[in-house]
Amino acid sequence: MEGAQMEDFRIEECENDNNTHEDSQMEESEQNNKHMEVAPALISVHPTRNSVAVAVGSDLRVFNLLEDCAVILVDEAGGASHNDSIRGIKYGANGKLFVSAGDDKLVKVWSTESWRCIATVCSEKRVSAVAISNDGLHVCFADKFGVVWVVDLPGVDETQAPLNKKAVPLLAHYCSIITSLEFSPDGHFIVSADRDFKIRVTVFPKKPLDGAHEVQSFCLGHTEFVSCLAFICTPDSPQGILVSGGGDSTVRMWDIISGSLLDTCAVGAKAQYESDTTEGNCSTVTDVCTIPGCTLIAVAIQSLRGIMLLSCNLSSRTLSVMKVVSIIGENFVPTSLGSSISGGLLWMVTGASKLRGSDVSSLSRVKVISGFDKSSPDASEQEPAVLVDSEIPGGAKLLEKLQGSISVDEKVFLAAADAVKTAMCNLLIKKQYSDEKREFRKRTRNDRKSKQ
Repeated sequence: MEGAQMEDFRIEECENDNNTHEDSQMEESEQNNKHMEVAPALISVHPTRNSVAVAVGSDLRVFNLLEDCAVILVDEAGGASHNDSIRGIKYGANGKLFVSAGDDKLVKVWSTESWRCIATVCSEKRVSAVAISNDGLHVCFADKFGVVWVVDLPGVDETQAPLNKKAVPLLAHYCSIITSLEFSPDGHFIVSADRDFKIRVTVFPKKPLDGAHEVQSFCLGHTEFVSCLAFICTPDSPQGILVSGGGDSTVRMWDIISGSLLDTCAVGAKAQYESDTTEGNCSTVTDVCTIPGCTLIAVAIQSLRGIMLLSCNLSSRTLSVMKVVSIIGENFVPTSLGSSISGGLLWMVTGASKLRGSDVSSLSRVKVISGFDKSSPDASEQEPAVLVDSEIPGGAKLLEKLQGSISVDEKVFLAAADAVKTAMCNLLIKKQYSDEKREFRKRTRNDRKSKQ
């Protein structure tokens, strides 16, 4: 009997050794995949166009348009501000604060007066989206497990040492990656979109640290992941009209109070025609940006070298394609869009980090479209045009700062566009795991490791 028990023990020990070996192989594969994840370049513009920020990889680059100079970030934590890919950047509504966050699980809050980091928050998981409340008193961020967290900022003083703030959960999408966070123009609602085709509208509570428990509505209609959100501000709707884009090649318009779908604009066929491609699954909407002062919506679409402009008819609550503004002579497929209340400009960036076969770790290219006139809110009267580099505010100094160099090889950006397309699919399209890999992921969950 003892011999049989010993044999069973040896078999079990052998199986454990095999499992350990398989786990180490799978873990090495997972880490390699993580390190090869391509991060698209992001852009954000100060509300009154005081500055412009670009994030590509772990680099956060800011240019001061008022003083016509590059910004030096002050972070008393030492070293680089972030040590892994940045996934979200955003200015607050009043422009006094700026937030950045990403794969290093750090959320950093910056004063835009001094560009000093005034608060750092440690997230349990990698961060996928960020937002600042309209009053500037709270920062919200979403993680890849589907939880939205909130941090309070009252009493933050630039003369004090940077604060290490503690976040508390605000709401959850239950195991679905949250792709976008936006506050409504009146600040009463926080809107979150996810990989599972859902948009949730939540009443932002007076005491956010106690959690947000009142759901105003769900906006349901997308048939693939929702990738981006934006608001159209109207005089008769203080909460604004919500616009969303997604992997189903549509831009949709919503009434957030009722959650009702107002209109759907299919952009895939037009984008494929303009980009002269028949490749499937290449018309994902990667970003939407409303143009303040007029009824135009700029749309960035995978494989489209330029942007598509949609016109919103506020009286009939409908969307229609107005025109495509193409970037002639460049492999420029925007990965992120930004605009400000003043200036009548649309800022665009393309680029990526961790690009295979490139000698440069973080690549970006900035372009600007002008011609959006507030005095002519009628979309048909707008005459947008792509500015040449010398006409861009800040000129060569801005481009050198935000791009890392004034010029980059065109072929590299074509490769970057393809890499971003693949990365978005890998991130947002649900993966099907084998039983063995599912068990491995259960055994190696980071949150379980940290609690042991």
